[in-house]
Formats: sequence, structure tokens, C-alpha cells
Amino acid sequence: MIDSLLHMVFSGLAIGIIVSAPMGPVGILCIQRTLNKGRWSGFYTGVGAALSDIFYCLLTGFGLSFIEGFLDRHQEIIQIIGSVVLIGFAIYLFKKNPSGQLKSQSSGISSLKKDILTGFLFTFSNPFILFLVIGLFARFNFMHTDHRFFHYITGFLFIFAGATLWWYFVTYFVDKVRAHFNIRSMWLINRIIGSIILIFALVGIVKSFTEIL
Repeated sequence: MIDSLLHMVFSGLAIGIIVSAPMGPVGILCIQRTLNKGRWSGFYTGVGAALSDIFYCLLTGFGLSFIEGFLDRHQEIIQIIGSVVLIGFAIYLFKKNPSGQLKSQSSGISSLKKDILTGFLFTFSNPFILFLVIGLFARFNFMHTDHRFFHYITGFLFIFAGATLWWYFVTYFVDKVRAHFNIRSMWLINRIIGSIILIFALVGIVKSFTEIL
């Protein structure tokens, strides 16, 4: 019981952070608002993105719950497929140039609702996040037939917590180093996150093949 809850806590935090971490359009928007309008404007934009992330995670979770039996019978194969998806996403991050998404933002004070709404819509407008979520769910064995309702509640809460924590620390960091932050920093973050996702994926493939053999 405790082990299962700890698994959902760890998995939820990891999924929430990894889903939020890539410096895509919403990442650029959060950084720009932090630099131009203050840390909390950027943070609440990230909160909106986290709400969109949890929406896609819930959508994925409810969809996968209909095929729990299939997942249980083919767990290792699905973990391999999920890990391959993550490898593809890591390669995408390595090749991605954040400067292509950079747009000027007007200075001023944004309302809380506007920050959250735009963060949500920026992330919601990218349904391809579903593929990343499916890969992460498979990699971390998030949807398991032995899990109960409270396990999933715990997991989804910590996905949101992980995503929110990511934006909290990103905006804190950007606010502290605002004088030295540039496009190269975003590029470096993408490379670091891509490396972390690649490591997770490779470990998942090795683990799955070991269980099959």
C-alpha cells in the first residue's frame, strides 16, 4: 500500500516536471513575462500551463483505463514503445531552436486571470502533448490494474504539483539571473531536459527487455 502510494507520488512529480520542462511556446512566454512583468506574472502563466497539462493527463488516464487489461498483458512492450516515443521527443528537443518562437511582449502588469488563461491556452493548443503523456504513463507504469482510485487521485495531484513546482523554480531562477538570461540559456535548458528524458527512456527499454528475457 505505502509502496504503491510512494510510486504514484514519485511518478506524478516526475511526469509533471518532464511534461512542463521543454522550452516550447509556453516556456518562452513564462520567461518573457518574468523578465518584462515580474516573476509572479510568469509563474501564473506556468500555473495555467500546468492546468492544461493535468487536463491532458486526465484525458489520457481515462482513455487508458478502458484498456487496463491490454496494458497489463503487454506491459513490457508498451513500456518499450513509450520509451521509444520519449527518445523521439528528446531528439526533437536537441534539434529545436527556441529563438524561432521568440516574440516581443509588451511590458505592463497582467491580471492573474489573463496570465493563467493564456498559459492554459498556449499549452492546450498543442495536442501533441498527448503523445508525450502516453509515453510517460507507459514508462512510469502510471496506469496499473493494482492501483485503486485514491492511488490515481494522489498521482494526478502530484503531476500538477510537479508541473507547478517546475514553473515556480524556473521563474525564480529567471528572476534572479535576469541580467544574464538569453536565447542560449533556453537552448541549453532544452539540451539538458532532452538528455534527462533520453536517460529515462533508455533505462525503461533496458528494464523492459530484462523483464521479457
